[in-house]
Amino acid sequence: MKTLHLMRHGKSSWDDAALDDHDRPLAPRGIKAAARVGRHLRVRGVRPDLVLCSTARRAVDTLDIVLDALLPGRDAATVAVERERGLYLAGAGALLARLLAVPDGVDTVLLVGHNPDLHDLAVALAAEGDEAALRSLAVKFPTAACASIHIAAARWADLVPGSGRLEEFVIPRTLA
Repeated sequence: MKTLHLMRHGKSSWDDAALDDHDRPLAPRGIKAAARVGRHLRVRGVRPDLVLCSTARRAVDTLDIVLDALLPGRDAATVAVERERGLYLAGAGALLARLLAVPDGVDTVLLVGHNPDLHDLAVALAAEGDEAALRSLAVKFPTAACASIHIAAARWADLVPGSGRLEEFVIPRTLA
């Protein structure tokens, strides 16, 4: 069985209209939400074997905050992190293609990216799970939200739409 955590970047800042979209930083609300979700994932015992992250500044900043909360201190250095431009607003199909290439020895992946890509991918993969969580996911994938999906497959190459079970859909505003 494989586990996939899909996390949308935190709320970004629009304070500098001259910045390219790729270079927008997190807003204060995004910083707080990313830390809140990171702490929640730590309590849940999440420990990714591989992290895939868009190169957009808001995604990278979100990941840094989440890893600091999830794996405090030097533990974060033990996780393989791949920052890839190809994950930036590439579409759900491109994200799925990237996941299909993950080595079989990797059991848990955290993917930090953008909407609508993450929303489309999560909805396509999660065929079952808690009904309330599935309904919430179907409506919206808010900033800094994280969908945890268990995949009933031994290899990432066997990942197909409908093969996942939504175990949890975390929205930062619902966390203490």
